Amino acid sequence: MFAPNDKRYDKMIYRRCGKSGLRLPLVSLGLWQNFGYMNSFDNMEKMVHTAFNNGITHFDLANNYGSPYPGSAEENFGRILDRGLREFRDELCISTKAGYDMWPGPYGDKNGSRKYLTASLDQSLKRMGLDYVDIFYHHVYDPETPLEETALALDNAVRQGKALYVGISNYGREKTAEMLDIFRELKTPFVLNQPSYSILNRWIEDDSLDALAVEEGFGLAVFSPLYQGFLSDRYLCGIPADSRIGKGNTWIAKELNEQMIARLNRLNDIAAARGQKLSQMALSWVLHNPAVTTVLTGASRPEQILDNVKCIEKLDFTDDELKEINEGI
Repeated sequence: MFAPNDKRYDKMIYRRCGKSGLRLPLVSLGLWQNFGYMNSFDNMEKMVHTAFNNGITHFDLANNYGSPYPGSAEENFGRILDRGLREFRDELCISTKAGYDMWPGPYGDKNGSRKYLTASLDQSLKRMGLDYVDIFYHHVYDPETPLEETALALDNAVRQGKALYVGISNYGREKTAEMLDIFRELKTPFVLNQPSYSILNRWIEDDSLDALAVEEGFGLAVFSPLYQGFLSDRYLCGIPADSRIGKGNTWIAKELNEQMIARLNRLNDIAAARGQKLSQMALSWVLHNPAVTTVLTGASRPEQILDNVKCIEKLDFTDDELKEINEGI
């Protein structure tokens, strides 16, 4: 039976989702990779336990996470809950998403319809053995479905007691602002947008999505803060065979050229001068943005989680460091 660390809340820092009452750990665990049936269950359970023992209370899933079939990550997370963690449900913030292809036919493909979102959430709850999730997201903007329909479906999940809060993911500033207006009219507890963001991927700054979050009082839960692993120390000398790129598990492998490796090494030098690993500095840099509530980190082994949580020890940057980082890329 799982017995958590009594001191699990001693070091983690928690930040509010915008102006809401919900607080999340600065570092969250995403179950996008390494939680399917092709992975070791013992390892994934150790990763979840390691996260919780270090104050990570937020676990982020989606209906399509896992391999060899979508949904297997939620099933495995449900198994982990059953093996002792479920006792601590009220200490956990569990989120899931729906929006990408899930099952055959017109009601399970990539969309934002009320039909799809409602059915998908029911399936997710069943896979995890939950009565409700804390946050339910629409995973990706659907231009073929009216925003009002998608917003009403999310709002309905809250009114049915199947979600406490709602979010949207991969929405730019313009569509986020439109959804905000609808949520306000419905009085829906919208708390988060989940975009990609990293030192090497700053589209939310160019789009002013982060500025909108600060202005309007919602949070950002950032995914891919290490840019598919580029901002770890794994690629400073090339491509290891057991890395995501070495295994062919990322679509940005073509970007890892000599120029990129040189950029990564310059950033690594800055991190070393700060007394951090490159990955830790990359996470600290993302959290330096006041719009960001939490960074969603992935892991393939427990030791990576222990490394990642150390990023909260050095969140401040000098003006010279920020200038060096910008010049380094």
